[in-house]
Amino acid sequence: MCIETLTVRTEIALSFRVFLSFDQLCEAIEVSMTMSNSFYGYSFILTFFMLLLHAWSQLTPNFYDKTCPNLQNIVRNEVQKAFNKENRMAASLLRLHFHDCFVNGCDGSVLLDVSGGEKFALSNRNSVRGFEVVDSIKSTVERACPGVVSCADILALVARDSVVVTRGPSWTVLLGRRDGFVSISLNGTDAALPSAFDTLDAIIDKFKRVGLDEKDVVSLSGSHTIGLARCAAFSNRLFNFENTGSPDSTMDPYLLYQLRKLCPEKGDQNKTTLLDQYTEGRGCINIFDNHYFQNLLDGESVLSSDQALLSSSKTSYWVQIYNDDNDRFLDDFADAMIRMGNISPPSGSRGQIRKNCRRVN
Repeated sequence: MCIETLTVRTEIALSFRVFLSFDQLCEAIEVSMTMSNSFYGYSFILTFFMLLLHAWSQLTPNFYDKTCPNLQNIVRNEVQKAFNKENRMAASLLRLHFHDCFVNGCDGSVLLDVSGGEKFALSNRNSVRGFEVVDSIKSTVERACPGVVSCADILALVARDSVVVTRGPSWTVLLGRRDGFVSISLNGTDAALPSAFDTLDAIIDKFKRVGLDEKDVVSLSGSHTIGLARCAAFSNRLFNFENTGSPDSTMDPYLLYQLRKLCPEKGDQNKTTLLDQYTEGRGCINIFDNHYFQNLLDGESVLSSDQALLSSSKTSYWVQIYNDDNDRFLDDFADAMIRMGNISPPSGSRGQIRKNCRRVN
């Protein structure tokens, strides 16, 4: 059998994630060694193991089927309990996964209690939350499957289940991430994470650095259909926007009036309001749908970074598409979450399985 045929067959097997057992691997080595007297034999061995190494580094939905078969039920139940206790928690848990993946990949590093690390960067301080819920989920998982499931994978599952619990879309979560050893510096974290104060060009650039595009910017921004924002994140729009001496002219006048009452100049910057103002008093708080995009079109978005999506045809096109088609938004959001969850995940022999998500072993 020629080397080309063997390589193609190996690639096909690995593309379907047909992983070899130890005995099968030994048999493959023995067969390969019978060919090793020729140049092609050595080439095949090298190709085979390079492909095998590549396959081992990939994520797969059934990664824990044998080692922790009840994992997804455990996480789903724990997310539901956390949501029942505080329905804001769904948005907070979803945000944790986002803030983890954009800084050095989806490696659980945002969870580390490291002085000067990601958790304490300006972009995360008094902003990201839900760490105690993740701790509780990790403890429950550890009791069922000790030393098996990474904190990074728990964050990926928690994000999906937080969307589902708010009546949003579900998707197949790819698993097999390992936990990183390092938490990036404060400055590095702030440079990587999109901010409520960033221009649209800066946000797009940060997305492109991690392999995402303008469509992903819009669909993932749609997660602001749930959750709250602190006055600190939008008060710059209310009084002296961009040093003009006036409020942001793109904001709806009634929304401006309401937000000024909540967040007066020199007031408490930690007060919060709904990101999707439409939900207030209408009985649909924490419903994951496309109304966020109607807010943008009506000038009723809270964050300037959200309203900026209308400032470029590359993003306003998708705003209009998603406003008109809720199913399209939900499908594209789920697809974008899968892509985001695949940003540089440590896997295979890289990283570790933390016993405690807050510190390396």
